[in-house]
Amino acid sequence: MAGDVVLWLICFLAVALLLGILVYQLMCLSDLEFDYINPFDTAKRINKVIELEFVIHAGMTVLLLLCRVWLIFLINVPLVYLHARLYLRKQHLVDVTEIFNHLEYEKTYRLLKLGFYLVLFLVVIYRMLMVVI
Repeated sequence: MAGDVVLWLICFLAVALLLGILVYQLMCLSDLEFDYINPFDTAKRINKVIELEFVIHAGMTVLLLLCRVWLIFLINVPLVYLHARLYLRKQHLVDVTEIFNHLEYEKTYRLLKLGFYLVLFLVVIYRMLMVVI
């Protein structure tokens, strides 16, 4: 019982961090779109947190696997696979010279991930409350 509470608390903190990182990336892209920041600074800021996002998400997914939470683990596997594929092909970083050409794609990609993380956040909160109650 106590182990389950710790598991869901760690998952809650991980998903909250992922949401924060993603909102930060979207804010950087919006600032670039409205010309509040230059492309070099935007790419530098986003590239700093991308690998951290990948590590946190992969770590949480491995933790779910080790604790045998199969359904939520299986829901997370496709995004971890996408992150791994992007990282291995070296396509995970934002290119300073092409950022304006890919701005709509980058925003759409991050908005879809934001939706995924929000649903995951709600599921984690629900499971945490069910374990505590």
